[in-house]
Amino acid sequence: MKRKLISAIGVAGMMISLAACGGDDGDSGGKAGADGYAGQTLTVWVMDGSSPDQWQKDVAAAFEKKTKAKVKFEIQQWNGIQQKLTTALSEDNPPDVFEIGNTQTPAYAKTGGLADLADLKTEIGAEWTESLNASSIYDGKQYAAPWYFANRVVLYNKKIWAEAGIKGTPRTRDEFYADLKRIGEKTDAEPLYLPGQNWYHFVGLTIGEGAELVKKDGDKYVSNLADPKIAAAMETYKKFQALSKAPKDKDEATPQQGEVFGKGNVGAFIGMGWEAGIAIKANPKIEKEIGYFTIPGATADKPEGVFLGGSNLAVAAGSKKQELAKEFLRIALSDKYEGRLAKLNGVIPNKESLQTNLKGNAVAEAAAPAAAGGGTTPLIPEWAAVENAPNPIKTYMTAVLNGKSPAEAAEQVEGEFNKRLAQQQ
Repeated sequence: MKRKLISAIGVAGMMISLAACGGDDGDSGGKAGADGYAGQTLTVWVMDGSSPDQWQKDVAAAFEKKTKAKVKFEIQQWNGIQQKLTTALSEDNPPDVFEIGNTQTPAYAKTGGLADLADLKTEIGAEWTESLNASSIYDGKQYAAPWYFANRVVLYNKKIWAEAGIKGTPRTRDEFYADLKRIGEKTDAEPLYLPGQNWYHFVGLTIGEGAELVKKDGDKYVSNLADPKIAAAMETYKKFQALSKAPKDKDEATPQQGEVFGKGNVGAFIGMGWEAGIAIKANPKIEKEIGYFTIPGATADKPEGVFLGGSNLAVAAGSKKQELAKEFLRIALSDKYEGRLAKLNGVIPNKESLQTNLKGNAVAEAAAPAAAGGGTTPLIPEWAAVENAPNPIKTYMTAVLNGKSPAEAAEQVEGEFNKRLAQQQ
């Protein structure tokens, strides 16, 4: 899934992205000889902004020292990346290693474009966080390795919360709701800006309920929106959305919720850390008032479910340098360099033990606790068509917010939902 993640170090931050592809320099692969892999060059494609220049230089130096081979990082832009990757993987000289969006991984695994990394998982992946590694697995096999991730948090206006007499931040969903209600009663501010179609937050709520958006019907996938657990998630969304003046038929980008928050009259909103930068651009004075906390769950010991956006690293099945590619992954995904990437970019690393690298980054510290219980949209190739506009899940959400029961709204979009799941991949 194409996604831009910007982490805030302090208040705003660095760009991060997901997906990639590339080319080969023509060297033959094969096993290392007495001189290691001397004379060979490994091509690694990463998205613009996903890995800092210094990280690349350090990893390249460690790679050359260990293997006597060189690594060539090739930076990719978003425009046209999916087609470019598809084409590259079908050619004789695909990229050796490439970054790929976590929810895109199953589609490419299904086509046979990704190498099986089961041996690498056994060797270095025993401590990979299960929720982060889930997107690297397709049909029971390990086709990629988890690299970095990010999720939504609550961004709040400290000044407004203080005016309402609120001390500290909520630890449960009920406390969060009570605090927002208090803001509405004690101040002139809008308690929460939550548009009706902030559907990735809704996906997080369904994850928190233990629900699945699709189910198997024979040999095909169909809508599972009629599941009572999904209805419960939607009722939670509806309860909080009732505190907002945001339109019920728009998403968080229409208008940009960061810009709305930046006007200084909104208590909180649920979004990515980089959206603080949008607020600050709209109103620089608000910078000192922005705080962050983990989205509270039903109980204090478990944060709310969140959608995990992020990237995996994969090896092209057609690469002639399979062993050399795995040597690169052993270095890039080592605690040293995985931890350094987390610290530099403020992203969630693939092991919980490496989250200490996020200390001092307010956004990352707020996001990290929810990562272990997070998830994604269904990790099936058939899912891609569902998200095309008009997204039937957004239609479902608006219908409920406008008065239909969750069951009625699910029935309303079921035909279109199933039609999209049936499209040939």
